Amino acid sequence: MGAAGFHQLGSEFAHARIAHVRDKLARGETVYLAGLGAPGTHNSGVALVEVTQTHGPRLIVNNEEERFSGNKHTTEYPKLSIDAAVATLRGMGRDIGDIDAWLTSWDYPTLAGTLARSVLEELPQSIKLVRTTEAAGFDGRRLDQMTRTPKVLARQLGLAERVPLICLPHHDNHAWFSYAASPFADDGEPTAIAVLDGTGDQGSISFYVVENGAMRRLYCNDSMFDSLGAFYSVISSTQGGWTWLSSEGRYMGAAAWGDMNRASNPYYARLRDILHFGANGDIRLNRALANWYCDPFDHPYKQALTEILGDPLRPDQLWNPDAVLRVEDIHHRPDTRDRLDKAAATQLVFEDAMIHVVDHVLRTTGANRLVLTGGVALNAVGNMRLLEHFNEAWFASAQQRNARLRLWVPPVPGDPGVTIGAAWLFAQLAGAPRGAPMTHAFYCGTPASQHDIVHAVEVDDIASQRIGDISTPEGCDAIADLMAFMVAQNGVLALYQGAAETGPRALGHRSILANPCDPAVRELLNARVKYREAIRPLAPMATLEAAREYFELLPGAADADYNVYNYMVLTAHSKPHAREKIPAVIHADGTGRIQIVRAGDDPLTYAYLKALGRHIGVELSVNTSFNVAGPIAQTPQQAIDTLRRSKGLDVVVLVAGDGTVTAAWHGGERDSGRFIGWLAEWKSKRS
Repeated sequence: MGAAGFHQLGSEFAHARIAHVRDKLARGETVYLAGLGAPGTHNSGVALVEVTQTHGPRLIVNNEEERFSGNKHTTEYPKLSIDAAVATLRGMGRDIGDIDAWLTSWDYPTLAGTLARSVLEELPQSIKLVRTTEAAGFDGRRLDQMTRTPKVLARQLGLAERVPLICLPHHDNHAWFSYAASPFADDGEPTAIAVLDGTGDQGSISFYVVENGAMRRLYCNDSMFDSLGAFYSVISSTQGGWTWLSSEGRYMGAAAWGDMNRASNPYYARLRDILHFGANGDIRLNRALANWYCDPFDHPYKQALTEILGDPLRPDQLWNPDAVLRVEDIHHRPDTRDRLDKAAATQLVFEDAMIHVVDHVLRTTGANRLVLTGGVALNAVGNMRLLEHFNEAWFASAQQRNARLRLWVPPVPGDPGVTIGAAWLFAQLAGAPRGAPMTHAFYCGTPASQHDIVHAVEVDDIASQRIGDISTPEGCDAIADLMAFMVAQNGVLALYQGAAETGPRALGHRSILANPCDPAVRELLNARVKYREAIRPLAPMATLEAAREYFELLPGAADADYNVYNYMVLTAHSKPHAREKIPAVIHADGTGRIQIVRAGDDPLTYAYLKALGRHIGVELSVNTSFNVAGPIAQTPQQAIDTLRRSKGLDVVVLVAGDGTVTAAWHGGERDSGRFIGWLAEWKSKRS
């Protein structure tokens, strides 16, 4: 792979490149780094990072290829993401020659060795894996293209020589970026890091500790199959009826409808045997029950697991409406209650495993600060359980001190964040400071121009009108008030502004917004706007004051003024009066996957929430991602295409980079007249 242009850390090329960057930083020069998610592994893309010796790394863009190609969790070569990043760089007065290093999000030589070792260790059962061209997160057909990436990249960039790539370890990338972007200070106190993944290039569970600004790896389980991510993916897919990478969040939502009591759930005690809870936080897959280490798709269960959960759904049954788990069927299909209890049992076992792992890493490091990252950290309910479990009583017993867990999860804990991590880690290896903590996630692509928006809306079936400008405080408040007025009339609107969110959720830049006080909103959004399962909750976005009023914000998440609640990576229990006041955003278990919005990070969305307080009495909104059965809308054209596909969406508010605001709605025979009526009424009231 070195001959093909891939260089591991420790190689002569990597050593020389680190020294080159260190020298530039020492001279006070600005360095540009590109983190690359190459083809073959899921969520390919590219991150562009600026580094200075004074301020450390600063993220410019983190482009996810799925947003530009429209293929969710894509494994394709990130051509469109790279084109967009280069355009951003040139818009800054720089060019591709200013990129000092290209870093990959995986250590591909190590990954190749781990894949080969994993097959050999599990022979003869694993021989089928050799013939599998596609697995969750891996596409064998595109892994071959990955080996040609240095040449393909050079051709795309118009360079004569192949682009040398420096391969950085997958879990190290997760760990350092997630720590460096956290609000935890370098004050001599240890910070523990747990990377829990589907798999990395060496293993699927890794522990680290940071002390005095230096990160040290403590453990890796050296296994692709003893994986919490794989456990949850397989069960959620084969029991829920969705494909991997689409099943996990849905199944977490389904669990709330099942029996979440360990004493009474009919499946929990037997299903817990699927994992072996060993010494030193070790988690191993019980191969007497599981079969996905050698045949993950056609025969993922052994007979003993089939006796517990029943037959797994076959690959040809996934996404079949007759097979998918639907809470709507709870009064119709006799097995629906049973299926929901299985989801709850899976979540409970998963939480047990998270607690087992974190218990060990906290005892080993003596830390009470934990950075949790990797794709597993997207399980927002499990994250909440950690904060509840590792309370003052646990620390008094385990560490003999008065403390409780302080948790932080980055906005992109999964693989879309590892492109950032590769650049962040390389900067640290070259001697740069860690950089500023993150407060938001608006880094995917760049803001659309007014020309792009006008071009997208100039079509026969879409009506549009310029409605204002948010570049002044008065203009921003006016647009926010109009949005709140429409939502107060039970309108459903989409907000498209600025750079998109990086990561798998909308946070106010590509969001669909609705009235949280209307109990019919969940059914409306799921049935006529998003066309998705009713088991899935709607998220609340709120000002900090409203979040405190309606939810129990846990003290272990209070760092940087409850920063971890900024990203919808942590659920919170609602207070007793919340379900009556804001029923649309309270899930079946009484929780909400909350997002706190700050004025400094997102002035328009914050102003909208404040305006909602005036119109409906709560500074809190329904927030769901601006998409319909695909990636979140990235471009104005994709925004308009999403409007076309959504029957129940009333209007899209599109904000250009210069602040001008355009409203777009269904035109012609599909025009309900609602937006024009609301606009006229709002103007009348304002005057």
